[in-house]
Amino acid sequence: MTRTFSFIGVTTGGSSIMRIFPRWRDCLGLGSDVEIAGVDLPISAPPDRYREVVRAIKEDQKSLGGLVTTHKLDLYRAAGDLFDEVDQYARLCEEVSCIAKRDGHFLGWAKDPITAGRTLQRMLGPSYFGRTGGEVLCFGAGGAGVAITLYLMTCPEASNRPACIVVTDRSADRLERLRALHRQLCSDVRVEHVENAAPLVHDELMACLPARSLVINATGMGKDIPGSPITDAGRFPEGGVVWELNYRGALNFLHQAWLQYESRHLRVEDGWYYFILGWTSVMEEIFNRPISEDELETLSREATFARPALPTSRER
Repeated sequence: MTRTFSFIGVTTGGSSIMRIFPRWRDCLGLGSDVEIAGVDLPISAPPDRYREVVRAIKEDQKSLGGLVTTHKLDLYRAAGDLFDEVDQYARLCEEVSCIAKRDGHFLGWAKDPITAGRTLQRMLGPSYFGRTGGEVLCFGAGGAGVAITLYLMTCPEASNRPACIVVTDRSADRLERLRALHRQLCSDVRVEHVENAAPLVHDELMACLPARSLVINATGMGKDIPGSPITDAGRFPEGGVVWELNYRGALNFLHQAWLQYESRHLRVEDGWYYFILGWTSVMEEIFNRPISEDELETLSREATFARPALPTSRER
């Protein structure tokens, strides 16, 4: 009997995870009877369609659960009542990205803030902002921007929280939703929400950052849409960390950072581990087993065949 791990997206057949998952399944010993199954839905599908998909996962004994990408918000709004329990981030963000069954209960999580946190911990180490005095500039207030800022604003350790976060986006509505979400957190982190799409203005914001600040491209530019949120003349903060959330595509922003790697003493990161941790954190819930750091390294190596070459040959 085949057990199914559902991947709910838009065009799942073209995703590299369809080729990666069988290798991961075998590495982790999950069982040869486990298969990944794509569930394609159009963007903003009818609510009844979301309920149908969620109910099928809930009622089918062969279905283990699933990962949700583009449809996280719409699925939660349409079918949130079908879950026995959801986590605090799901309630706060009003979205579900992970669906699992445990001890007869049907559970949902919003995993993006957790994934963002684990990636940042891996990237920055403990007490980064307390040690450096760096701040954060995040281009983009969509799902990734929301997840990253939620994590940074709610870190239990004050030294892991920056004094200030600046978030920019071209959409006033998106920024207002993010501002309302941030108000609920009662965090001591100061946040500035800037409506802007002009790269020159982003250059100016970047120039105002203190040394060793973190600059993030969460816009999708360089992958989903062409270009970069900054110009080629924009200067990254001295000793700063640059995080391009994408790991495939033209990656213009990443290339701009590498050009300043030596002159500005930068640390440059792409979105590869964000991708790895995003999937594996869901698998941990669905299969109810932790994945160790050693296993993560193994899974990353097993997936390397699907990772496009970066726009630079420089080794980090």
